[in-house]
Amino acid sequence: MFAIFKTGGKQYKVQKGEVLSVEKLDADKEIVFEEVLMAGDKVGTPLVAGAKVKAEVVDQIRDDKVIVFKKKRRQNYRRKQGHRQYLTVIKITDIIA
Repeated sequence: MFAIFKTGGKQYKVQKGEVLSVEKLDADKEIVFEEVLMAGDKVGTPLVAGAKVKAEVVDQIRDDKVIVFKKKRRQNYRRKQGHRQYLTVIKITDIIA
C-alpha cells in the first residue's frame, strides 16, 4: 500500500520501509504526518479523514551546495551566492488509512 502526504510545501509518494529526505523538521525520534492526500485507493477531498503516515527520524543533514550566479552583460554586474539546504532523513514505518 502507498500513500501521498504533504510536508514542507511538497508532496511525497511513499511505501512502508522507504527512506527519503524532506525539508528540515524539528523532531527527534518519531513523527506523524496527518496531511495525507491519498492512502491506497482512498482519495481525499483534499485530505483523507483519519489517515496518518508514521515515520522515524534517521538523520539531520545538509544537502549539496547550490550555486546562485547572477550576471548582466556589459554592466560589470556579477553576484555569486551559495546555499546548502537543511534536510531531515526519515524512514516510513507505518501507513494508517
